[in-house]
Amino acid sequence: MKALIFGANGQDGHYLTGLLHKKNIETIAVSRNSGDVIGNVSNYSFVECQIKELRPTYIFHFAANSSTKHEALFENHETISTGTLNILESVKRHSPESRVFITASGVQFENTGKPISETDNFEAKSPYSVARIQSVYAARYFRSLGIRVYVGYLFHHESPLRKDNHLSKMIADAVKRIANGGNEKITLGDITVKKEWAFAGDITEGIFKLIDQDNIFEACIGTGKAYSIQDWLEICFNRINKDWKEYVNLKESFLPEYKILVCDPSTINSIGWQPKITFENLCDMMLK
Repeated sequence: MKALIFGANGQDGHYLTGLLHKKNIETIAVSRNSGDVIGNVSNYSFVECQIKELRPTYIFHFAANSSTKHEALFENHETISTGTLNILESVKRHSPESRVFITASGVQFENTGKPISETDNFEAKSPYSVARIQSVYAARYFRSLGIRVYVGYLFHHESPLRKDNHLSKMIADAVKRIANGGNEKITLGDITVKKEWAFAGDITEGIFKLIDQDNIFEACIGTGKAYSIQDWLEICFNRINKDWKEYVNLKESFLPEYKILVCDPSTINSIGWQPKITFENLCDMMLK
């Protein structure tokens, strides 16, 4: 068996590759900059060539710019929306037995503050959410043509492989420097915002659990547990016996995108997936 991963250089690609290797599944990593194959998922000829030649059992579309800013409008559209169409049309033409996973996001839903499920209404609040919504409708269309295409709505998930500009990593790295004698200040916005703090390795196990069965095609994949940014500050600083208030500056008049973003994971739980790493485990992992 073979698996083709578009956008393999991120944390999800890393942990999924490790999982697939344990299952003796040959993995081909595709990225714009490095990997087994270098290329852009927004280029149809490139995508078609890979799928036609490899005819993989599994295809995963992780490629994306995670920014929700308007400036990322065209990159989000090309990578997420066009990339999805390129993969699905190539599968239809050349590898109709392949199973395809399309990444979606919790931010593409109408957020009323309640746990979000895969059956909730979409809301286009940013170019990123527009691209994700387009991808899901493309997946549903190709599914109607007989293609086995799965959609996983992902919520915040973290790991030591996060880039330095991500909040969880930024705070954890600052705490490590402070533990070693540093005296820096961390500038943050609204620390009452709540979100999930899942471990990326757990989430990729949920992704494979979804794509490796035949009955459920869309699911929110997350912990269903929300913690605030202040909770993350407190647990990280408690690990080094420091008071976070001495090291944090808060921006006045900061307006967050949401106050809480959390999923209802009952669908993915129903097929046998549960996260293993707790909030506390994740903190210890990030501080190593």
